[in-house]
Amino acid sequence: MITVTGQKDTRSGFGDGIVEIARKNQNVVALTADLAGSLKLNQFIKEFPERFIQCGIAEANMISIAAGMTIGGKIPYTTTFANFSTGRVYDQIRQSVAYSGKNVKICASHAGLTLGEDGATHQILEDIGMMKMVPGMTVIVPCDYAQTKAATMAIADYQGPVYLRFGRPVWPIFTTEMEFKIGKAQQLTEGTDVSIFACGHLVWIALEAEKILREKGISAEVINIHTVKPLDAEAVLKSIQKTGCAVSAEEHNIIGGLGDSVAQVAAKNAPVPQEYIGTKDTFGESGTPAQLLEKYGLDAAHIVQAAEKAISRKNK
Repeated sequence: MITVTGQKDTRSGFGDGIVEIARKNQNVVALTADLAGSLKLNQFIKEFPERFIQCGIAEANMISIAAGMTIGGKIPYTTTFANFSTGRVYDQIRQSVAYSGKNVKICASHAGLTLGEDGATHQILEDIGMMKMVPGMTVIVPCDYAQTKAATMAIADYQGPVYLRFGRPVWPIFTTEMEFKIGKAQQLTEGTDVSIFACGHLVWIALEAEKILREKGISAEVINIHTVKPLDAEAVLKSIQKTGCAVSAEEHNIIGGLGDSVAQVAAKNAPVPQEYIGTKDTFGESGTPAQLLEKYGLDAAHIVQAAEKAISRKNK
């Protein structure tokens, strides 16, 4: 039974999580590229001013500083928008962080179409793929405030580079902080007709789609893949071997994201019909989150259509 306990933006989960883990772990430090307010770092700065570094609008320098700080045993959390956390600093992440396995936590807000009115220049839809392909990088995309807070705290004890992706809009809270383990998928509903694998904001939308499908007599299994890398292949296989078809749902380009990871596991072990929900090799545009999710085919109605199509392919 899924229970909604409130609504809050996932970036606030990050802000609350980094404060809580910093109280327990003195090695946690925060860096930002002129976006402390947007990344909800005000309380952290208030409590730990000596553990905060304002790098200014110099994202490449921020990543390099963070890499250096790990040598002294610090656990740096770098913070800026997802577009600037990845596309602007890919070289520094690859060379200074990943190549030498530095323990840097790259925390990225304002990802995907739900950034809304800021438009295509800020709505990065390629970052999961970019980070997924970096050797040794762990990629986490939590679904709500509680899970983002839990993930923010968990990565402090996780050795190695991490990309943590979250967003700006207020979103339903339907998990608890206890329901998160890095690399372990979370099954939210049980089903027999189709598996829906989702991450980030699309997990809630997948649950809305599951209700519609249920009313149509279709049994959908919704699985929250909050850790895109390393993927919980066991959970994916267990589900698709039961249902025989799949839908992947992500606030990201269908090329290179969660859907491709699911398809790779299926193709190697148990090939099944799969439909992709995500942006179709395109940039976004300005609009409200709801408008954009509908226009680009990331709403519940499109997930329902994809599920029905996957089932029809299975039954041919």
